[in-house]
Amino acid sequence: MGRREREAVAGGERLYEAAQAVVADHRQAVDAVRAALRPIHDAAAEQALDAIPVARLKEVTEGRLRLGEVERSGLGSVRQVLDAGSYRLRQIPGVGQRTADQVIAAARQISDAVRETIAVHIDVDRPGPRTTALVLALHVLVEAGPEAQRAVDAAAVLARRLGPLLTEAGPAAGRLRMLLAGQAKRDRALAAVAEVRALTGEAAEGAVPELLAQASVDLLRGPSTEVAAWVDFELRSAEYYSLLAEIAGRSPDAAAAEGFLPDEVAERVRGQHLDDTHRRVSLRGYQSFGARFALAQRKVILGDEMGLGKTIQAIAALSHLAAEGQSHFMVVCPASVLINWTREIEARSKLRVMCLHGPDRQEAFADWKGRGGVGVTTFDALRGFPTPGGGEIGMLVVDEAHYVKNPKTRRAQAVTEWSGRCDRVLFMTGTPMENRVSEFRSLVGILQPDLAAAVGDRDGVAGSQAFRKAVAPVYLRRNQQDVLTELPALQHTDEWEELSASDEAAYREAVRSGNFMAMRRAAYADPEKSAKLNRLREIVGDAAENGLKVVVFSTFREVLGAVKDALEDAPGPGGGRVFGPLTGSVPPARRQQVVDEFAAAPEHAVLVAQIEAAGVGLNMQAASVVIICEPQVKPTIENQAVARAHRMGQVRPVRVHRLLATRGVDERMVRMLKNKSRLFDAYARRSAVAESTPDAVDVSDVAMARRIVEEEQARLGAPRR
Repeated sequence: MGRREREAVAGGERLYEAAQAVVADHRQAVDAVRAALRPIHDAAAEQALDAIPVARLKEVTEGRLRLGEVERSGLGSVRQVLDAGSYRLRQIPGVGQRTADQVIAAARQISDAVRETIAVHIDVDRPGPRTTALVLALHVLVEAGPEAQRAVDAAAVLARRLGPLLTEAGPAAGRLRMLLAGQAKRDRALAAVAEVRALTGEAAEGAVPELLAQASVDLLRGPSTEVAAWVDFELRSAEYYSLLAEIAGRSPDAAAAEGFLPDEVAERVRGQHLDDTHRRVSLRGYQSFGARFALAQRKVILGDEMGLGKTIQAIAALSHLAAEGQSHFMVVCPASVLINWTREIEARSKLRVMCLHGPDRQEAFADWKGRGGVGVTTFDALRGFPTPGGGEIGMLVVDEAHYVKNPKTRRAQAVTEWSGRCDRVLFMTGTPMENRVSEFRSLVGILQPDLAAAVGDRDGVAGSQAFRKAVAPVYLRRNQQDVLTELPALQHTDEWEELSASDEAAYREAVRSGNFMAMRRAAYADPEKSAKLNRLREIVGDAAENGLKVVVFSTFREVLGAVKDALEDAPGPGGGRVFGPLTGSVPPARRQQVVDEFAAAPEHAVLVAQIEAAGVGLNMQAASVVIICEPQVKPTIENQAVARAHRMGQVRPVRVHRLLATRGVDERMVRMLKNKSRLFDAYARRSAVAESTPDAVDVSDVAMARRIVEEEQARLGAPRR
């Protein structure tokens, strides 16, 4: 027994203590969330039980209970029955012990069912003491981030392995103990020391001690101020809700989260490991399953309903493959979402991303080919690049894959050629395929020709279950109502677009004239060549495919006119009935009549409205997709407009798309308005008068407009007029 053995044991003990501390710190943080959640959940459950009449107890007992005397006694709801208890029930004439017990048992059964399904939603506009406590508790874990969870997982494994080994190696910790131990114990101790040394060495090589130390710091960091926590919640609400769902155990139905796949396919996907080393975002359970489906099945179509995070699932799959040693990936998408892809990859992963678009795309392609990373390009640009060799590309991702449903088009032929050279291909589309078997067969033909030949029209006619069973090896689709149990009902997406040449010309002219309002609407000056309008058509088309109603807001009447003309003339699903525009010149009574007509329209429809005129007082909960054509000078204008759709009575999650142009007035406005100090003001110094008059313009907003004009004139070298 020597010094090296004693040092090995001491090092193992330090690592073991650090691992145990991280696990304990994380458990304490999770327990704090549960403690804060409990009173909110209980209050929501009691409110729900208050709304359930006593008569519903008959359903639980299949009509066997006689509740006339109970109802006549004044106990009208299930909650009142539970509060009364068995003793008070027995005081009611005609209610004996057996009936009282049956009534209480039925009420508890309903109560348990209600508590299982209650989803807690956090209202940022009315933060109370309980919700503030919950946000503060969640803030600790959200701030710690995915790295903390990775540390906890590693710590749990280390603690489980090191604990028994250190016990076995105990005699080696001291010379006397080793001498007094028998030969068998000494041999076991030395073997355990060797394993401890190997474990600590492996941990040191993987920087695990540093990971554990940082996690402890993050998990034990002092509480943030209430305002800071609320600001962060508004910026990253999806992460808060995702964590809340995980801790509360309110996971969606497993079969729904797995797209109702057959057991043999689902089992194979569940067994697929997903490495998160290169990923910067946590995944919902269904998102993790989607990424693993793409990896396990190799060539697939991810058809999740819009708003479920298909992009994040694709990035998770790419990150996993990068961790396995793959170096080159390609994403093909419409030009309108090119910038979104590059920004999402940068924000959600550690992967290098290259935009292979524009006049320098060949040089960018050569750089990507030499250095690796994720190349992001368009369908048209892909045709100009040489087809890769077999195995060269780790994964090909094709967004809006329905763009290549026609095999006769050049874009479809280019994608087919690339797909044939890639071992893994992920097609993404939110367009339902169940009723378009011929189109679906074209897409599957690119990925798995044998399966395409086996999918017949009868599978579509037989219904979605038969169709999904037939295409299970290649197709995964989940719907929002099936998997979004705890996510907020409001989802924001910034749609960044590059100005077209005509957009840019109109914008430069507006900058030269120093016209701030003209700068803001320049992206719609030439509707036929407008990049923003093109993206708007795509969003509306996706909504139409899913039977969703859309409301489009803009400050400018000219923009609303261009939007209405574009949508009414659009062929295919993006076209259809367009209501409005609602502007300040439309009498209030007529405005409500238009909204009512929009709500009564069957299935998909679009309402276009001036944001100041329609953003207050009208209820538009028939719409579950909101498009804002340009950023607003006051966040309250935008928030109140969105609140027209996101309000009581809305039965589907609301998705808000804000159309933004890069390198100009939009980008400068967004940067200024997203500043945390502005958000701090919104929470700490909220004014009821200011919120009730969102069209008021104060000096700071005028100064902001003047500053943006001057900065843009300097950037573009435009002399002032």
